[in-house]
Amino acid sequence: IGSHLVESLIRGGYEVRAFVLYNSFNSHGWLDKCDPKIKGKFEVFQGDIRDPNGVREAMRGCELVLHLAALIAIPFSYHSPDTYVDTNIKGTLNILQAAREFGVKVIHTSTSEVYGTAEFVPITEQHPLKGQSPYSATKIAADQLAFSFYSSFELPVTIIRPFNTFGPRQSARAVIPTIISQLASGQQKIKLGAVHPTRDFNFVEDTVRGFIAAINRSEAYGEVINIG
Repeated sequence: IGSHLVESLIRGGYEVRAFVLYNSFNSHGWLDKCDPKIKGKFEVFQGDIRDPNGVREAMRGCELVLHLAALIAIPFSYHSPDTYVDTNIKGTLNILQAAREFGVKVIHTSTSEVYGTAEFVPITEQHPLKGQSPYSATKIAADQLAFSFYSSFELPVTIIRPFNTFGPRQSARAVIPTIISQLASGQQKIKLGAVHPTRDFNFVEDTVRGFIAAINRSEAYGEVINIG
């Protein structure tokens, strides 16, 4: 989502600094595969969301931060929850502290996973929050931290909750790529696993439009907005 968001922001005339996780390969992740017309038109800051000083340096001089950094794999969170606390909760705190210091607006990325198994549909923003996995629990905590900085310090924070996003650059393990790869290989029967769950799928460009729509919308400060 982040790489598509960078591309759309550049096309929209924004000046962009992309924060990427430092690694010894000097890889910028999917930004290395972005549209050739976009390459070289944005700044890249290599750091770690868990490091408060690096986050501060990355945010210095910015007007707005779109905070998408997170560990997202639910199965991994069952056996390594501590890493999710450090990244999703403490990482969000680092963003919020720097934003408060520098006067930076924040669009904080939540997830539909915070609702757990739906008690009613359509799922509204008033649906109860349920930490059914360590991942979702850390995202709930991060959301509450973000709201607390709006409530306590009047920090301009908008919380947006994308539902299941699909599209180019997605992991091949996800359900939509799994279906496409089976079709492309000529399979006559599609293997899906459990077929009783229902999901609200968003194409990645639509999810990105939701992020961009939240920019400079002061009426969204302190609000939770589903992107579905």
